[in-house]
Amino acid sequence: MQRHVAILGAGPVGLDAALACANAGWPFTVYEAADLVAAHVRAWGHARLFTPWDLNVSHRMRTHLPDAPTGDYCPTGAELATRLLDPVAVLPALEGRIRYRTRVVAIARTGLLKHEQIGTDTRAAAPFTLLLDTPDGEDTTEADLVLDCTGTYSHPNTLGPGGIPAPGERALAERITRTLPDTGDPARWAGTVLLVGAGKSAQTAARDLAALPSTRVEWAVRSPAPDWGAVPDDTLPGRQHLVDTSQALADGTHDRVTVHTGAHVAALRRAGDRVGVTLTTASGPREIVCDHIVALTGYTGDASLYRQLQVHECYATGAPMNLSAALLGSAGGDCLAQPSLGIDALRNPERHFFILGAKSYGRLNTFLLRTGYEQIDQLTAAYAEEPELLPAGT
Repeated sequence: MQRHVAILGAGPVGLDAALACANAGWPFTVYEAADLVAAHVRAWGHARLFTPWDLNVSHRMRTHLPDAPTGDYCPTGAELATRLLDPVAVLPALEGRIRYRTRVVAIARTGLLKHEQIGTDTRAAAPFTLLLDTPDGEDTTEADLVLDCTGTYSHPNTLGPGGIPAPGERALAERITRTLPDTGDPARWAGTVLLVGAGKSAQTAARDLAALPSTRVEWAVRSPAPDWGAVPDDTLPGRQHLVDTSQALADGTHDRVTVHTGAHVAALRRAGDRVGVTLTTASGPREIVCDHIVALTGYTGDASLYRQLQVHECYATGAPMNLSAALLGSAGGDCLAQPSLGIDALRNPERHFFILGAKSYGRLNTFLLRTGYEQIDQLTAAYAEEPELLPAGT
């Protein structure tokens, strides 16, 4: 029986991994929970990347798609999906290899519990069992190499101090938008919006919401003196524009935007058909009654997938320890300056299981698609140098 590589997620990194497997002649299957590729990318399709096509198209994609977009144009998420990732998904090399509407819900070593055969060759030789939710019900399958490329966008962080839900948050979950808002319909955001977060997604939301004539923004920022992630002599104009816009809003230049620094969401409550929010701020408690809440406090990957595997997680980032330790020890927070750390940084105690892409960075926000493509390069090179580890039939 041919043994397979299982790729979890058909986003940019998962599709690039699939092309790498095809190039190497490895049997593989991509498992995608949505009914089309790049579902997370499409969820923020109205937003524009800071990085140009040349940083978002892998060399494998360009080899298979000679007409793939090129140049210094920064695409939107929708353009990334329709102009690049959709064409990749229908390449002959991937024909029949992507299983849509199939979610991997758990992974184990066949016949072994988490604590058994720690670090042994016996454990490494046992195949992985994947539990699947499919259109036809639950199913299982096996694989010998598993690449978790599921990303983070479907697992947003909560609002409360210290990262736990604020009182009232769970009861009012349906009133909270946790993805980048699409402001194409201004009426959707009429009234008062409480925006929480200070990263680039929150900065984008603040800029876009501030442009709506019937919207007032109350922006809660945790830092008492935010620097908005400024990078000296930034070479990405779109990123620098957001920093400048955010600083201007914080300086009070917009009469429909109030920025609360040093602010935390203490509690939420129903206030008729609106939501009452208690903020603790640097200047004392503040009560806000709002029509909408937009929570952009970051995202983390779903670790429950591999809770039965021997994965060494960083206590600070929630991502694999080796990579997190290397990233936390490197200087600077510019995504363009991330070091290439090699295959050892990607390895887990659970051999032949890899967490790649944005999920591999955990709570760190400096991931680039280019980094994910480099991870695929490192993995395929390492397995090419160790042919005894390759899936059977290659």
